[in-house]
Order: sequence, then C-alpha cells, then structure tokens
Amino acid sequence: MTDRHLVRVRWGVRGALALGVAASVAANMLHADPNPISQAISAWPPLALLLTVELISRVPVHRRSLAVVRLSATALIAGIAAWVSYTHMVAVAARYGEHGLASHLIPLSVDGVVVVASVCLVELAGRMRPHAAPVDAAPAPTPDADSKPQAVPEAAPDVAPDTASNAALHSPRKRPARKPSTRKPLPTPDTGTAVRRMRERHPDMSTADIARRVGVTDRTVRRHLNAPKANAHTKETTR
Repeated sequence: MTDRHLVRVRWGVRGALALGVAASVAANMLHADPNPISQAISAWPPLALLLTVELISRVPVHRRSLAVVRLSATALIAGIAAWVSYTHMVAVAARYGEHGLASHLIPLSVDGVVVVASVCLVELAGRMRPHAAPVDAAPAPTPDADSKPQAVPEAAPDVAPDTASNAALHSPRKRPARKPSTRKPLPTPDTGTAVRRMRERHPDMSTADIARRVGVTDRTVRRHLNAPKANAHTKETTR
C-alpha cells in the first residue's frame, strides 16, 4: 500500500473507533444518574481508552522498556473501560427490551469494535513510520562574535563618454619604442685564435691542458694547431 492509501485506511479505522467509543459513552451516560457529574464520570473510561490509543499510535517508541510500560498501561485502561462499559450496556439493553443472552452479547460487539479498531490503528501507525523519512532543516549559519565582517569590494565607476578626454589625460603616457642599436658587436676571438694564443703564451703546455682551458676537446685543439701549416702550404701552392 502507498502512504496515501494507508492514510485513508487510518482515517477509516479512527472512524470505527470513534463509533465504538460513542456507543460505549452513550450507554454509560444512560446508565448513570440524571445529573452532569454522574454522566461525566460514567463517560470517562471510554474516552480515556480513546486518548490512550491515539497517543500510542502517534508517539514513536525509542526505548523498549518505555514501550512495555505504555502498552501495559493501555491494556489496563482498556480492561477498565471494557468492564465498566460491559456492565452498563448490559443494564441499558435489559432496560430497553433486550433480555436473556442478547443483553450480554450486544455489549461484547461494541467492546470488540473498540479493541479491533485500537489494534488496527496502532499497527497502521507502526507501518507508516518507516516510510516517513525525517527531513531535518539545515541550520542557518550563525556568525561568530569574533569574526570580522568581510569588506565588500566597491564597483568601479563607469566612465562616461564625455569624460573620455579626462581619462586620456590622466592615463599613463606610453614611452616610444627604442630603435635597434646600429653598433656592431665587438669581434670575439674564435676557437682557433684562442688555441693559438694559448700556445704562444705557454709553448710547453700540452694539448689536453689547452683544451681544458679553452673549453673544447683535445682533437679540436690539435686541428687548430695544425691549421696554420695547412694554410701556409696552400699559400705557397697558389703563388
């Protein structure tokens, strides 16, 4: 069953319970003395049972011990209401023409309706509770006393078209781009010149030491040291 169907059934069960309690209250009041105090005292047991059934069907159970206590109290109240209503309804039924076994069975039918409706109402309440998902509202964040309010950045004012000239005056001036320099870079000695100068300064230095100081390989040093001889040979052949 859906929750909507269960709600409709619960209202029907409440109607049946209210009808049984109303019949019991009417019989008790008819049996009492014709004064308000006697009638109120006689009507109280069925009303107490109705209130008790509504309470146990609406309030959920969180402790088993408390559930046992309230069920025991409900059973006691139901027993008292059933005994009082039964005796009163037997007397009323006999007074209004029901004799023999009928005067004892009619009160049982009324009490039976009250008992069945009470049990059904409790069962429906227990079946509807698991379907109801508790929705807890998220607590609103409370600002701390020590927290400082955050400063809200102010929006930049819009520049109107008529103040464009003023904005241009106050804007930083652009520096002219520098022209590329026309100076020629100083000639740097190539590897061969550095090797030959190192050989002229240190004639006894090995090629490995020259290569380490100049930052090239030993093979490169030897190639540059042998280059003058090859150049001299080519010049003589060209003459």
